Amino acid sequence: MKFKAIFAALVMCLAAAAVCFADDAFTGTWKLNEAKSKLSAGMNKNTTVTYEVSGDSVKITLDGVGADGKATHDEWTGKYDGKDYPVTGNSMTDTRAYKKVNEHTLEATGKKDGKVVLTAKITVSADGKTRTVAVTQTGADGKKSTGTAVYDKQ
Repeated sequence: MKFKAIFAALVMCLAAAAVCFADDAFTGTWKLNEAKSKLSAGMNKNTTVTYEVSGDSVKITLDGVGADGKATHDEWTGKYDGKDYPVTGNSMTDTRAYKKVNEHTLEATGKKDGKVVLTAKITVSADGKTRTVAVTQTGADGKKSTGTAVYDKQ
């Protein structure tokens, strides 16, 4: 009887640990902290970013405001394997690739018609409360712009 109780308690502990460690540092909803961000004129402003894990895939949803002042919404579903996956709802890129550098850092590349138009380094702070994105993009006019967006975990 004692063995069964200990075994059941061990199984419960392992299940709880699996749930706790299933999410990575990026999972959840992030809100743009405009006071801490430095975005160049003409860049899209992603005001809310949500990472959702489903099995071995990740869905990233970006909501914000485009350079033209209109609302934007795009979605990407894929893996952090550095391979291109389609983006929907984004006129600037048609594919995006994410590569996990370590537990708190991602590198992203966005392409339009096979050409790289966006690169970003995405870092989550050690305490998991802040997400910083350093981005370089090339606009339709060929001009490069850079920016740093800082997000707070919700």
